[in-house]
Amino acid sequence: MTTQHSPVADIPAPAAEPAVWRTMLRAQVRISRRLQADLLAEHDLPLAFYDVLTHLGEAPCGRLRMNDLADRVLLSRSGLTRLVDRLEREGLVARQTCPSDARGLYAALTPAGRARLEEAAPTYRRGVRDHVLSRLDDDDLRLFGHLLGKLADEPVDGPADAAVSLPQEGVSARPVP
Repeated sequence: MTTQHSPVADIPAPAAEPAVWRTMLRAQVRISRRLQADLLAEHDLPLAFYDVLTHLGEAPCGRLRMNDLADRVLLSRSGLTRLVDRLEREGLVARQTCPSDARGLYAALTPAGRARLEEAAPTYRRGVRDHVLSRLDDDDLRLFGHLLGKLADEPVDGPADAAVSLPQEGVSARPVP
């Protein structure tokens, strides 16, 4: 593993804050673009599709209320509606009415959606390892998991592999990219 010098390492703390923030944003965009490129090249599946399919694959009965799904994939309700429209046209997701609330709608994973998710999951896991985890040693990984937990208000007190976990088989666990 090669160690790269951080452009913000030598800047005093208050002056480094904007640089740290911009570096985090650039890293997130670059990692997302790389994951998207991997998924498109190997499965013709956009990262946003994969994200929705993953959340539905982890949900009980493979479905979530649209509002809950929007919160999980960090989209507005209207943004999620458009995304689910596209997923529905592809046959990967179906809308279902809520029996207890006539106004409520679920997004449900179809068998084709589950199959597509299972095909793409190894590519996604490999991308997370290649583009993120392989660049961190054990100490970095523990610190990274700890810092992400603090930022997400989800403290992590376990070993490195608990802080940033990837599913070994299937799609039951959500990795932290």
